[in-house]
Amino acid sequence: MATETKAVDPKSTDAKAAEAKKKAKAPLTANVALSLDAKVHTRLTRMAKAEGMELGHYLQKVLETHLLEQAEEGDPVADRLRAKRAVIDHVVTLAQMLDKDGKFDENFVLTVMKSAAQDADFMKLYNTAIGGEGKKGVRQQKPLNQQLGRLIRKAANAKTKRSEEGKAMRAQVSGEIISSYSLLARVEKA
Repeated sequence: MATETKAVDPKSTDAKAAEAKKKAKAPLTANVALSLDAKVHTRLTRMAKAEGMELGHYLQKVLETHLLEQAEEGDPVADRLRAKRAVIDHVVTLAQMLDKDGKFDENFVLTVMKSAAQDADFMKLYNTAIGGEGKKGVRQQKPLNQQLGRLIRKAANAKTKRSEEGKAMRAQVSGEIISSYSLLARVEKA
């Protein structure tokens, strides 16, 4: 019995579809586990707190800074990182300002994101940070929005609101830059 083999043209429709499917399944983020000397961990934690960040976000920023310093001009990954940083900085500053202006309520995440989305320059940066508009950016939108939600919560010195059963309370919304968000409550001062 003879077996027939065919060479596949890498530019054929089937090959392109297979490559697109492979890219669609590729993870958007990758976790890294580090073993640190206890004193290094303590120092980094202090440095993160001094910057008003959690350790994980601080370490992410340190590593991204290194990547940006090494990137060549026009590097698309570096361009996305710069845009992401600008989006984060803008949202945190806006959250602090809106909180100071007495706009905090349980829907504060939505309030901040709706306010940010009204700025055309912000939306240009946001779309660069997520890799484009429409379907192209949808995969990157979720992790960025989740990070923004956490940072908004921290900027307002708030916590996720819980039900009587202790479950995190969330809200769904349509037609906005975000589709869901955690409801917030003020952190009780001891």
